[in-house]
Amino acid sequence: MSLAPTWLSGDAWRRADSDVEGILSSDYYVDVARRSEAAHLDFVFRPDTLFLPPHMLESGPGFTSLDPTVLLAALARETTHVGLLSTVSTTFLPPYVVARQIQSLHWLSKGRAGWNIVTALDGNENFGLAEMPSAEERYERAAEFTELVRRLWQSYPADAIKADRASGVYADAGRVRPIEHVGKHLSVRGPLTLPDFGKARIPLIQAGASAAGRNFAASVADAVFASTPDKQAAIDLRRDLRGRAAGHGRKADDILLMPGLSLYLADSRAEARDLFAATHARADRARTLASIRAMIGLDLTDWPDDRRIAAKDLPLPPEAPRSRTRSELLRRAIIQGEPTVGELLRLPEVVASAHWQIVGTVEDAVAEIRDWTADGAIDGFIAVPGGSVTSMRMVLEKLVPALAGEGLFRQRYEAGTFIGHLKER
Repeated sequence: MSLAPTWLSGDAWRRADSDVEGILSSDYYVDVARRSEAAHLDFVFRPDTLFLPPHMLESGPGFTSLDPTVLLAALARETTHVGLLSTVSTTFLPPYVVARQIQSLHWLSKGRAGWNIVTALDGNENFGLAEMPSAEERYERAAEFTELVRRLWQSYPADAIKADRASGVYADAGRVRPIEHVGKHLSVRGPLTLPDFGKARIPLIQAGASAAGRNFAASVADAVFASTPDKQAAIDLRRDLRGRAAGHGRKADDILLMPGLSLYLADSRAEARDLFAATHARADRARTLASIRAMIGLDLTDWPDDRRIAAKDLPLPPEAPRSRTRSELLRRAIIQGEPTVGELLRLPEVVASAHWQIVGTVEDAVAEIRDWTADGAIDGFIAVPGGSVTSMRMVLEKLVPALAGEGLFRQRYEAGTFIGHLKER
């Protein structure tokens, strides 16, 4: 379950019941986390960015957010089973700090911390960088960074601690060793200032679907959070990730595909469609068209809504789009579907970060999730509800129990750790 309040995006925050004033309080997220735990979810997940475009604040909270690891530390005291997935970038922060923060959260939550590894798309000016490194360089650094963090976690083994009052020996100091890393991008001596938790390792989640992102994910990730706007995209991505994992000497089942699922749920399909329409009623057409132009290089400013867009209309893609993944998905949608301009502006690739999208009833969602699962498209999903607080609660209180009733999800927790939940599958 996403802890980014996606159910307040668009105009949904303007609803009387949105409680948008509470999004900077721990109580707001404690409520969502407790509901998620009552539904026996694997984890709650806080996406993150390290930049804030001020123009977004005129129409909604935008990227306004608490620090994810600090927020999840607050949730650790208020929950007992649900995993706590924090997003931390490998492009801007020092690996020693990241290793310490996530391991601290793991101890405080008794084995329920996870790390969502991102390389970031923007925010370089906030960290003294004139421009963002290329995707290839970001992923090269991410691989070195991740290996460093894992080595730091291992530098102070849990069983080195003896706490022997009689002898006066607190720990076997000989087993706590510096890692002495000097690499292309990073240098760290170590060891870490706290021991490994020991009882359960920290799962790694990765969010990126470009070729470089897939290869990195296949080498280290337990699960991948990705944008898959249709079933075939999910099938292709899952097959590719599993194949790449085998190429890295891992088992295909070692990596799970858990795409984002944008859910606009209501008691009837008509109400759900109205909810979706109301949420996007004030979408800024000029800004959306500018975003499309930046992603795929196609200027639709003077095109009428009923004109179809064909593959031949697509120019060469920009050399460095802000998100290569979204750019490729949008081009794919045009090539395969040849939508009209009006249809394009309603596609998930445009309005919902290219996530899989269901607008309908709980029964509609169960049927589609069942279909995707049966066809081997997914191993699970990350819920990113939209439209209203009610839609978010329907996911947790109606949809997930319905999936459990069909044998598509657990009825109760068997494990008490994050990695334990993932390995139950």
